[in-house]
Order: sequence, then structure tokens, then C-alpha cells
Amino acid sequence: MLDRRSFIATATAAALTPASSALGSQSRPANARNVVMVHGLFADGSCWSEVIARLQPQGFNVTSVQNPLTTLPESVAEATKVLNRQDGPTVLVGHSFSGMILTEAGLHPKVSALVYVAARAPDAGEDYAALAAKYPTPPASAGIVFDGDEGRLTEEAFLRDFAGDIPTAKARALFAVQQPFHKALLTGMTTNAAWRSKPSFYAVSTEDRTINPDLERFMARRMAAKTIELKSSHLSLISHPDEITRLIVEAAR
Repeated sequence: MLDRRSFIATATAAALTPASSALGSQSRPANARNVVMVHGLFADGSCWSEVIARLQPQGFNVTSVQNPLTTLPESVAEATKVLNRQDGPTVLVGHSFSGMILTEAGLHPKVSALVYVAARAPDAGEDYAALAAKYPTPPASAGIVFDGDEGRLTEEAFLRDFAGDIPTAKARALFAVQQPFHKALLTGMTTNAAWRSKPSFYAVSTEDRTINPDLERFMARRMAAKTIELKSSHLSLISHPDEITRLIVEAAR
């Protein structure tokens, strides 16, 4: 039997033992309070504004990366700099082309989960163009025009094939701020596949005219992602911000 002094010492030690120690291997990682977002082609960091406005009131620290759209290594480096500044577990979110960045930079130790929004999700060393060629070419591809080394969408293609379910006035404002991409960006190939080791989530746009919806479904299945489907254009982050926000919150928790 324990005497009174031994009983008090034992009880005090138990009270001071961290819950994680008591739970051992059953302990769960801390929820992520940071969200880092990356935009793709034909856009800039402001394209996440609708989702940011819904995450911030819930207590999330949100940063939208200004993707330089020059080369894949430079784009990954810009996202990595932002990830380095985060103070703990972080959900990394990418739209469209920036899925390449998630796939490469997502191995960062602060990244706790990946959220792909109608986004590319290649395997390590995979030729994404060859993968996409197995599916019907989306209409937006025909609307890309080049001014020397810089590419952008025509206004007609932007309104019809990129932002098809966005009110015209808003879509035209988005067109006005689209950033040109460099041809070299499209030649980059990932060397990592972060989705093979990080929890992954995917939002498929079923009305997408920029990335084939069946290609999106294939990539989501391959990564065993928690997947939602939205009757949306390529810009589901703007036309369906509530659903995209909920998916990010689920990834954070």
C-alpha cells in the first residue's frame, strides 16, 4: 500500500505527464492553423480572395503565394519561402498548374496536408503533357496566345473556357489581372510526389474546359485523395468558395 506521501507524489507525476505521452502511438498530430495557397496559369494571388475571406474568420493564418510563372524550380522556390515562414503545421493548397508545385514542394516538413483544386498532380518524373494527351484536349488550350516567350489566354477563351460559370463582369476583371506565363514553365517536371506520403484532398470540376475532368478524376484516384466533385468551371475556388473552404478545413483537421 502507498503511504500518503507516496500517493501524492504519484498523483502529481501523473497530472504533469503530457497527454501525448499517455496516448503513445495513438496521439494525433496538431491541427493545422496555417494555409498556404498557390495560383496557376492565367491568374494571380488574388484569385483566392473568396476562400481567404471565409478561412480568416475561422482563425486560419492564410498566405497566397505570388507565383512567378517563370520556371517550375523558381515557382517551387517562391512557395517554399512562404512555407518556411509558417509557425507550424500547414495545409498547402494549389489550383490548376500549381498542383505541380504542391507535388514538388509538398514534402516540406511543415506541410501537413495537400489540397488540389482542379489541379495537375503528376507522379515523380512523370511527363504531365504525355499524361494529359491520353484524354481529349480541353477547349481552353486553343485559346492560348504567345507574345514572344510569354503566354496568356485570349479574353474570349478566358470567359468561355476558364471562367465559364463566373458572372461576366467579374470574369472580365479576373481577365484583366491574369499574369503571363513563360514557355519554360511548361517544360518543368517534378522530382517528388508529395501526395504519396501526405494526406491529400482533391476538388474535381465536372464542367472544366481547361483540364479534362476525367483526367482530374484519374489523378485524384491515383493519389487516393478524399475527393469532392463540383459542377463548376475551372475556377471552382471562385464560383464554389464555400465547398472549397470546407475541403481545406477538413484537410486542416
